[in-house]
Amino acid sequence: MASSNPFFDDIRSRSGVDPPQTEESTEIPELINDPVQTVVKPNGTVSSSVRELLECPVCLNAMYPPIHQCSNGHTLCSGCKPRVHDRCPTCRHELGNIRCLALEKVAASLELPCKYQGFGCIGIYPYYSKLKHESQCAFRPYNCPYAGSECAVVGDIPYLVAHLKDDHKVDMHSGCTFNHRYVKSNPQEVENATWMLTVFSCFGQYFCLHFEAFQLGMAPVYIAFLRFMGDDNEAKNYTYSLEIGGNGRKMTWQGVPRTIRDSHRKVRDSFDGLIIQRNMALFFSGGDKKELKLRVTGRIWKEQ
Repeated sequence: MASSNPFFDDIRSRSGVDPPQTEESTEIPELINDPVQTVVKPNGTVSSSVRELLECPVCLNAMYPPIHQCSNGHTLCSGCKPRVHDRCPTCRHELGNIRCLALEKVAASLELPCKYQGFGCIGIYPYYSKLKHESQCAFRPYNCPYAGSECAVVGDIPYLVAHLKDDHKVDMHSGCTFNHRYVKSNPQEVENATWMLTVFSCFGQYFCLHFEAFQLGMAPVYIAFLRFMGDDNEAKNYTYSLEIGGNGRKMTWQGVPRTIRDSHRKVRDSFDGLIIQRNMALFFSGGDKKELKLRVTGRIWKEQ
């Protein structure tokens, strides 16, 4: 699903240069300190000429203070100034340290829609607050949570659920309990691998169960954990337990599911899940330790 932003899809990174996230000292006051609770105002039209004035000619991103200009009045953003070796990219004159305060004040007078209005955000934000709001916007799309590859698809939760089912062929399951048996031949050959066992719906929400093999220091280990398809403030309403076992042995884990805003790698590297060393997992599997046979079971409940 793509966002249909009428204006600030200009905030793009064609040259890999990000707009500055902090502002240097300027006479322009901070305009908004609550990025989510902004009052909705009528959406005024911003002329294309003003839009072009605020676009850096090098990276094509929107410019934020300090906005630099040459002696001929050509402007560019602070991120690109060192990249052009202090030479104006338009007329090649030396840039020096001239600030375009007039343009900065023009920008301060603008109010613009959130770039995620196509996903449901109806707020209108001052130019200098818009970027901060968009980094925290509750309507910003989620990255695909599939852990088996670096998938670039983004969208809202219903779209991603359909994407996981149709494109990644992930198993879907309904209910708040689960029971999976995992079998792998020649597990010694697997040093770093990721599997998403299933996505299941529970309490009207969706959860992703992950199982990974990776190196913890020098020791090969497995980890199982759960991620919540939604934001962290909602994820904290749920608790889950996991049990991995076989051959009459078992290990248990209880935790809070992590939001899919956190990548599976971030969750894994924080060890926020049930971890079992490969030697122990093979012992659980019984036999000659040449085949991994584990059962992963668990349940989810909602905290009152």
